[in-house]
Amino acid sequence: MRHKKGRSGFIAACVLPSVILFVIFMVIPTINVFKMSLYKWGGFSNNKKFVGFNNFKILFEDQKFFRSFQNSILLIVLVTIITLFFALVFAAILSRENLKGQNFFRVIFYIPNILSVVVISAIFSAIYDPTNGLLNSILGIFRGKDATPVLWLGDQSIVIYSLVIAMVWQAIGYYMVMYMASMTSVPESLYESADLEGAGKVRQFFSITLPLIWTNIRTTLTFFIISSINLSFLFVKALTNGGPDGSTEVFLSYMYGQAYTNSSYGYGMAIGVVVFLFSFGLSAVVNFATKREPLEF
Repeated sequence: MRHKKGRSGFIAACVLPSVILFVIFMVIPTINVFKMSLYKWGGFSNNKKFVGFNNFKILFEDQKFFRSFQNSILLIVLVTIITLFFALVFAAILSRENLKGQNFFRVIFYIPNILSVVVISAIFSAIYDPTNGLLNSILGIFRGKDATPVLWLGDQSIVIYSLVIAMVWQAIGYYMVMYMASMTSVPESLYESADLEGAGKVRQFFSITLPLIWTNIRTTLTFFIISSINLSFLFVKALTNGGPDGSTEVFLSYMYGQAYTNSSYGYGMAIGVVVFLFSFGLSAVVNFATKREPLEF
């Protein structure tokens, strides 16, 4: 009995600091966000006026918010699909094919993930530069030097896709390494049996590799979708600041602007509540849509 009490006390002593920090830095701030969304407050004074759900009423009539909502959805869908597709392809090639310098390619692909968003944004700002940028220099070879330069970060019709490229480049390596770790645990005997049956590389990937690493894919998919909401804010602030003319404004950048630039803190927190609920709802939908019985080998 004394041994059990001592063990329980030791576990509680180990867990308690984490629980306290979680409550202080996660639970309480989240509750405050919900609370402040019910007030009209500039954020820098003591004049708080309780307005109930009026902030939400204004929010759902705000066309700029809906535009940022559409941009966020577009980024989440495109970046998630493209990143996970190429991460799986590259992971399969480096795991299954006998290529020289595999470790070198792993390091090269992973480097963007260890760089800060500010550094990556500086790199892509140089690449997208309309006069001396790499992309326009390459296009100039085919279009001629006198051709009008493409404004990769200034044209409303393409700027969102310029952000997609930067975000995909940053994320591919991390998920590729995760998928490679899962693929290396698949028994080689399964592929040998498939070879004997006449199955090609593509068929083996969809019939053996993909089903056996599906649990990992499902987990990373949910994680990546949620992290894309945060990353899109960082890339927007560093590359475009929401421009041109709000064409790259996303959830969190619009919330930041309302709360800290326009002195509408309560309204900004109302946006934060919607983003919070949307994130959880989207996670639940993704988990439900990708649910399947795990395969064992």
